[in-house]
Amino acid sequence: MIAEIKLGLCNPPEPIYLYVKNAELGRESYLWYHYDIDKEKTIPVPQRALTGYLSELRLTTKEFKGKDNLKLDIVVNADELYVVRTGIETNFAKSFLLAASLVQDFSKPLIIVATAGDENTVFCNLYDAVTKSRIEREWNKNADWTTIIRDIQSLLGKTSSSIPESPLTPPKLSVVPQPVPTQDLRVKNIRTLLDYPLDLVKEWLQFQDVDRPSLLDINQINELIKTMCLAWAAGKCDHPNHAESSYQNLVIDAVTDGADELAAITAWMQQLQTVKTGAG
Repeated sequence: MIAEIKLGLCNPPEPIYLYVKNAELGRESYLWYHYDIDKEKTIPVPQRALTGYLSELRLTTKEFKGKDNLKLDIVVNADELYVVRTGIETNFAKSFLLAASLVQDFSKPLIIVATAGDENTVFCNLYDAVTKSRIEREWNKNADWTTIIRDIQSLLGKTSSSIPESPLTPPKLSVVPQPVPTQDLRVKNIRTLLDYPLDLVKEWLQFQDVDRPSLLDINQINELIKTMCLAWAAGKCDHPNHAESSYQNLVIDAVTDGADELAAITAWMQQLQTVKTGAG
């Protein structure tokens, strides 16, 4: 069914971007906002909730201060087309993904709510728009985010034909869920955790004659990750061999036994810092 087209003056058929932030402007607090690029102006959004149909979930890389930042774009069909953009590592993104992973039918509208947390953080609460009931899942900071995103994208691809189009959204000829670049995201997440320079990763990839990790075989990717980790550990151990041996035990062996890789690397980093502090 084609939505009724309203004639006359209107805004261009472009998505409305909402960004997440717990901040205050002009003595008024807000949790998400628009951004006028031309005027470099932040425009607070007083409403805390957005009701609509989740139509797409995608990962977008944006450059900020010379570094690439991975963003999660939550695309929502409502009175207009909205894109809620937030960092993939934010509490908002993770709490949204955990709740959305429980939804089995995306042909029904949802309510996405921005909720203030401690120390300027923002979480996401998700509701069934029909029953007004909250969709809850236990917090898990070590969840397999790549798999969750892929599963949601797969469901969206199956149900998108029954989602009403926004009046300003041109009809889609086909909907193909965007694949998650698993190895690219894996390297990205670990590089971000280690605060490893992006330029050094690009230089390493150039030596392998590729421009992204997903073009490497798994052994090369594992070597890249080990290189980044040991570079972070440099100077943090009195005995250089300790960093590499503990990496084998706490990361490689742990992942082989089924541990989450990011969690294993975080534990390894904490262990090295604890040893260094104790030695000091």
